[in-house]
Order: sequence, then C-alpha cells, then structure tokens
Amino acid sequence: MTQLEAFERAVTALNEAMLDDARWPETSGLIDEACGTSGNVLAFGSEMPTNKVEVYFSKSYHRGEYRSDLEQEYYRIYHAIDEHLPRMRRLPDGKITPIVDLFTESELKTSPTYNEAFPRYDIQNGLNVRLDGPGGSHIAWGIRDSVDPDGWSSSQIAMVAGMLPHVRQYVRVRSALAEARALGASVIELLDNTRMGIIQLDGGGRIVEANDRALELLRQNDGLTDEGGELRASWPEDNSKLQELLVRASPRLGGPGASGSMAVRRRSWSPGLALHVKPATVREVDYRSLRVAALVLIVDPVSRAGLEPALVEAVLGLTPAEAVIAVLLAEGRTLRQIAAATSREYSTIQTHLRHIFAKLGCSRQLEVVQAVSALSNLPRSLG
Repeated sequence: MTQLEAFERAVTALNEAMLDDARWPETSGLIDEACGTSGNVLAFGSEMPTNKVEVYFSKSYHRGEYRSDLEQEYYRIYHAIDEHLPRMRRLPDGKITPIVDLFTESELKTSPTYNEAFPRYDIQNGLNVRLDGPGGSHIAWGIRDSVDPDGWSSSQIAMVAGMLPHVRQYVRVRSALAEARALGASVIELLDNTRMGIIQLDGGGRIVEANDRALELLRQNDGLTDEGGELRASWPEDNSKLQELLVRASPRLGGPGASGSMAVRRRSWSPGLALHVKPATVREVDYRSLRVAALVLIVDPVSRAGLEPALVEAVLGLTPAEAVIAVLLAEGRTLRQIAAATSREYSTIQTHLRHIFAKLGCSRQLEVVQAVSALSNLPRSLG
C-alpha cells in the first residue's frame, strides 16, 4: 500500500467516525499506519477561568487498541504534575512539536511524567500538536513514538501535517452533533433532528433532502438559499467558498471526499451560520439514501439560546435587531461578542441596548436577561 492510499483510507475513516464513534478504534489504527506511529492520543477541552482545564473527551489508543489503563493512570497520577501541558496549550495553532522540546533540560532529568510514564506510553519521543477548536476550545493531539527506529522522517511529518485539518474537522463535527444531541444518529435519523439544519446532497451537489430546520433557514433566504435545487450562500464571497467545500466533499474524479467548515454571513442582524460539510461514505448510507453523497450540517447560534428572536420581539415589543441582541445577551454573550457576531459596530450595539432598557423599563443587562429567560416556558408559536 502506498503512502497516498494509506492517507486516503485514514481520511475516509475519519469522515465515517464523525457519525459513528464506534469507528474510532479502526480510524486511529489507520492514522497510525499512515503516519508511521505506534499510536495517538486525542483530547478536546477548554480552559476554565480558574486556569484549570475541562476535558470533554480523551481517546488514548495504541495500534488501534483503546488503552483505558494508561489513560486512567495518566489522569490519576501524572496529569496534575505534567510540566509540558501548559507549554503545549500555548503552542501556535497547528505547530507540530517534539514532546521533548516542551520540557526543560532539568525536567528531562527529573520529571516523573517524562521519565516514568512516557517511556511506558511510547510517547517520550512523540509529537504534540495543539489545534484551535470550536468556541475557543483546544484540541490536543499527541502522536506516540515513530515505528522507525531512526526517528521521525520528513515524509512522516508531512503526513501528520496533512492529517491535521481532518482531525480538526472530526472534532468540529462531533462537537456540533453533541450540541444538537445527535451523536450516534445515522444519515437518515439526522433528518429528524430539530436542533440543527441537515441537508443531504447528491454527487452533483443538488439537494436530495432537508430537515425542517434546514428548510426553515432556506425559506428565510438569509445567508443560505435553495436556487433550483442547489444550495447557495447569499454573499458572493461566501458562496464561492461554499461551492468549493461542496466540490471537495463529492469529488467528481473519485478519491475520498474532504470535510470542511465555514461561517456564512446573513443579511439580517442575526449572527452568521456555522456550516460543516462532510462526505457521506458507503458505510453510512442504506437503500433509502443511496443518492446521498454529502451532508451539510447547519448550526444557528441564536437557536442554541433556546428562544427564537421572533418570540422575544413579539412579546417584549422590541425591534428585530433589539430582539436578536436580547437573545444573545441571554445566551451569555458580551456586547463586543454580539457586535462581532452581527458584524455591527460596538457603539451601535450600545445604542440598541439603551433602547431595550427604555422599552423594558430597566437599567441593567441582567434585567434584560431575566426578561428574556422568563419567556422560556411560553409556546414557540404565537399564532
């Protein structure tokens, strides 16, 4: 098997593991085979205000086998005293770094983590990569020691670098599915999800099926639209990037499709949509979805707040722009974050907030949040 064939097999497996986590052991083994490593450790989490780290998941595999014993031992004994972790978290996004470079000369001689644990974990001469994850989170990928006794070759490093966008995309999609409570859903079952827009595309990029949430977003014609059965973005620059993603997900000349993500701007005040595009592999389709070649997952940041701006607008007597700001405040966004999400000036957001205060008869953001949160038990439909 050539290096290219091994790489393509690993990428295809990563795309499949996005929907089916039971595929991860095989996927991890294929990554090892492609990169020439004895195993890998993938972790996803975020730093808390207390400088502690909340780990959402950790996958420690050695030649495709889950090593829960090593994983539990590391977190129980070594995680709190591992000197290289703070330095790894400060690495530039995507920089491949030998683990040995993240310890000082003194630590290389005295560190229990480096001298006791890492030799047994086959990672003392491994590599570390930190990737920016969704929502300010961090993805840590530890690559165990090279199977080559002479150490890491330039071709192996190039293979690891080529794998990075696919590993990042795996975490992005899994995170989006988790937020939509759709982990483990099949290609067909995803259409029943109400928290995320799902669009199925055929090999020519035409829409085969879309769930209710996606149809609603397309009908709004605000960021995304259906033009004669083809998915389009409202802004020309966004549409060019979207079409590129769709072509990469369903390559016309064969080979594995590639996953990708992007933000789609809206013409209204609402924050942009997050799109995740992934190939639908042979293992993921059945006789009911044979035409499906790619999936588009659409995440609407406003919907995650639990309230639609239209409801807030109608009940509280706000304008559409004010309602969006109120909902985003209830979601926990700061005014500067709202300005960035809505592509508006910070001063404009401040002006709208003053109008909201006047209409609601309040003077603090907390009171706005309380007023919006009080609507959470009202029915979504006003008609």
